[in-house]
Amino acid sequence: MIVHLVLLKIRTDVPDDRVRDVFEAIGGLREKIDGIESFHWGPYSSHEGLNRGFTHGFSMTFTDAAARDAYLPHPEHEAVKEQVLSVLEGGIDGVLAFDYEV
Repeated sequence: MIVHLVLLKIRTDVPDDRVRDVFEAIGGLREKIDGIESFHWGPYSSHEGLNRGFTHGFSMTFTDAAARDAYLPHPEHEAVKEQVLSVLEGGIDGVLAFDYEV
């Protein structure tokens, strides 16, 4: 199984309902792309203060690396990625993605 962990720096001017819409679109990929096992998201919630400006994050698990590799260039993923980029501070610089195998 592959865990796809993504941290986002969402702009402060983006309304909460727009943030929810973006994460619902990401989660909706589970119904459109084979191999996505789970999806969870939320805002930063620790008092530790080590988030380095990242405000939200999500994790997505894939059945295997092949499923993740098929997801990355998938047209549905590309469409949702545009929605995500539209709410970020600094565009692509407002994303940190890290995948690992479990």
